[in-house]
Amino acid sequence: MLISFGLKDVGRVRSINQDYFFISEGPVGNLPNLFMVADGMGGHKAGDLASEYTVSMVREAVSKSMQTNPFQILKGAVQYANQKLLEKSRESLEYTGMGTTLVIATVDQDRQIAYVVNVGDSRLYKVGTSMVQITVDHSLVEEMIHLGEISKEAARNHPDKHIITRAIGVSERVDPDYFDTTFSSGESLLLCSDGLTNMLEDKEIAGVMSGPGTPEEKARRLVLEANSKGGRDNIAVVVIEQE
Repeated sequence: MLISFGLKDVGRVRSINQDYFFISEGPVGNLPNLFMVADGMGGHKAGDLASEYTVSMVREAVSKSMQTNPFQILKGAVQYANQKLLEKSRESLEYTGMGTTLVIATVDQDRQIAYVVNVGDSRLYKVGTSMVQITVDHSLVEEMIHLGEISKEAARNHPDKHIITRAIGVSERVDPDYFDTTFSSGESLLLCSDGLTNMLEDKEIAGVMSGPGTPEEKARRLVLEANSKGGRDNIAVVVIEQE
């Protein structure tokens, strides 16, 4: 059985929350469950619209999909959401240039597999005996790490760390990454925006996630700790546990 909890927080600096999340422990269309975190970008009101609208469009597309393969369902849904957000951005000058990151998970409990899709730098971690980042950030600093130009430690404070290389709603086609990972009893998943990962190091996140408490208690503790470190951005987290 899956138990989950989602939470978003405006943080200590921003006045508008551009993060959004969605949780369904029950079926959505042909998917057994659905979890999402999105981090919007754009001017006043555009970023929060982008994240919420994208999540809504993914949910709509998943509900209508006739596909049965999780990745095929999500691939179609992400492309649909991307197109709909592009159309929305043309409705008003206020919306020009808006976009959003997106990380999605669905869990096949019978096969004990989590299927994951991401665009941008919102992440999914799996926590068991250790914590592993399943997604790979679509960001300038991640590319620099991959090329060996900077270390992962140096990337945390790099001046260009906010620059993402892929997002929903910025071009006619979007190129998500797809991952699957085993997910069995006693393990947990964390979906989160960079408002969490920019404030807390992985070892700090792992300390909360592997510690005691319910998904709700862990989600609230993560947000509290991110805010205690400065809360410079909006924060969104979804914690999923499998009993």
